[in-house]
Amino acid sequence: MTSSDSTQKPPAPAKVPAKAPAKAPAKDPWDLPDVSGLVVGVLGGTGDQGRGLAYRFAKAGQKVVIGSRAADRARQAAAEIGLGVEGADNAETARRSDVVIIAVPWEGHAKTLEALREDLAGKLVVDCVNPLGFDKQGAYALRVEEGSAAQQAAALLPDSRVTAAFHHLSAVLLQDESVAEIDTDVMVLGDSRADTDVVQALAARIPGMRGVFAGRLRNAHQVEALVANLISTNRRYKAHAALRVTDV
Repeated sequence: MTSSDSTQKPPAPAKVPAKAPAKAPAKDPWDLPDVSGLVVGVLGGTGDQGRGLAYRFAKAGQKVVIGSRAADRARQAAAEIGLGVEGADNAETARRSDVVIIAVPWEGHAKTLEALREDLAGKLVVDCVNPLGFDKQGAYALRVEEGSAAQQAAALLPDSRVTAAFHHLSAVLLQDESVAEIDTDVMVLGDSRADTDVVQALAARIPGMRGVFAGRLRNAHQVEALVANLISTNRRYKAHAALRVTDV
């Protein structure tokens, strides 16, 4: 053996590849936040859809404020609903609420939101307005420059967090005190999953109802437009048609 052989170092052990960090488990899509303490404001709360939503949320234990252009009209409607519902003008309703549902007629949608831009800043806004027209052939979806009522709301309220939901609910059933449960799913759209989770959780506060995530706000047009089809279904079958999403 040569001197060079005796001083030769043994080969270094092969490096074992480091294990990739374990992935965090996927969030359960039905793990929704507790929204029982949120104040819900309903702009257009004196109309049929707004009154119905206010009634259902208040009955479920939510604090509700309904808004109108005229505070006296809102207070009168709130007194008729009862259940602790309060009424105020639209601006005060927006300021007092954590979540604000837009349930105004389509014709006044843009004007109402433009006037409330500052009052709605920082708020979670839920647009449920359906841009529809009516003629002798029935209801049909209107074209909206921004793409949908919800996208128009997002454009007009840059400092708010805009979502879309509650489009397909029957105002008749919502207001009917003899109906204990509203058997339907609510399609919820928005660009922030945290915000859509809140809206889904609010929908689930109403017995029989379930909020289902249905995509980003850019997909709101077809959800709004589907109301025209439901109106046709209701007229044909003398019903109050709703939606259920299967396999989720």
